[in-house]
Amino acid sequence: MSDEFELFRREMSGVKPIDNADIADTRTEFAPTLAQLQRRQAAEQQLADDINYLSMEFVEFVQPDQVLDYRRDGVQHGVHKRMRLGQYELEATLDLHNHSLRQARKALFEFINLCHKRGVRSALVVHGMGKFSKPHPALLKSYVNKWLQQMEPVMAFHSSQRQHGGAGSLYVLLKKNAEQKQHNRELHQRR
Repeated sequence: MSDEFELFRREMSGVKPIDNADIADTRTEFAPTLAQLQRRQAAEQQLADDINYLSMEFVEFVQPDQVLDYRRDGVQHGVHKRMRLGQYELEATLDLHNHSLRQARKALFEFINLCHKRGVRSALVVHGMGKFSKPHPALLKSYVNKWLQQMEPVMAFHSSQRQHGGAGSLYVLLKKNAEQKQHNRELHQRR
């Protein structure tokens, strides 16, 4: 073994140690740049500002011609029937044709919240049938069905009557806002 060591020492006699100044400091070499830090901070701020809680995750697909029907507990059968038959005056309409999923998510969230804030009780949401949508038929319709169920102001919805779009649109019944509830309390206290 000593012969091998001597042979190694002779071979390495002209080799000089590497100067430490040429070695990259891995602690600072891979640190994010100022621009990267600013982009990260902007992205985190955008996420914090986005109060839209509607999920883009898994959705249960519906058929293009399927009639959608949803009702929260507490909605009376008569009220639901009148809504289903289109007997309530439509106070607002949202048309989601030619919207991407992200655009539709944003538009629906803003529309429902604005309607609730302004005291709209009955609205129409047009999502289309989506017979030829890719990658799945009725993709937007499926997501609208899911999103409306996630929204607190939505009491009930049902596919509309033929004259309002049939299976390609929904009647949406919204809760009373705080002002309407207060007005109702005052109205019934006077008796």
